[in-house]
Amino acid sequence: MRKYATEFIGTFFLVLTVCAAVRSGASLAPLAIGAVLAAMIFAGGHLSGGHYNPAVSLAAFVRGKLGLVDLACYAAAQLLAGVVAAFVAAYVVTANPARFTITGGDIPRAFLVELLFTFALAYVVLNVATSKDHPNNSFYGLAIGLTVLAGAVAVGGVSGAAFNPAVGLGAIVAGIADVSTLWIYLVATLAGGAAAGYAFRLLNPDDQ
Repeated sequence: MRKYATEFIGTFFLVLTVCAAVRSGASLAPLAIGAVLAAMIFAGGHLSGGHYNPAVSLAAFVRGKLGLVDLACYAAAQLLAGVVAAFVAAYVVTANPARFTITGGDIPRAFLVELLFTFALAYVVLNVATSKDHPNNSFYGLAIGLTVLAGAVAVGGVSGAAFNPAVGLGAIVAGIADVSTLWIYLVATLAGGAAAGYAFRLLNPDDQ
């Protein structure tokens, strides 16, 4: 149970930071998001792997580092944490910003960047936190947090920079993204996570 509790706590603070920072219009939102993700990974990585993201958990499953039951329980804990965090963010930050929407010709661009940067995030996680070539390293949390920071700065204006189904769901519940974006935040991110898992297996045939 402590693995699932760890995933809930880490995802909660990640989504809370995302939603509160965006609702308040914080100019350093990407930095705050990358920093809290790194901190939570350092805090809980030794217990659960520090996924805090159903797409990353799917990547770990495809890579062979997470069982099917754990995948389901991780995803449930992460999604529940995202919803709870969104309600808390909406309560503590009373500003009501315009909802982020993706329409028309922006849809394929948003889908593409969500897929690519989720792939990048999951690919980094698998290589720095699950590879036999980097056992007990001290840089994994920073590498993962910086990947999210880079993606948020690079394509936040294109897709909202969820890279995480729990974040996407939380953003909708918190009122910072339109419900029409949910399918992108689910399909593109899970596809990116699965692709990262297969890429790791292809590039590391001796680390299965």
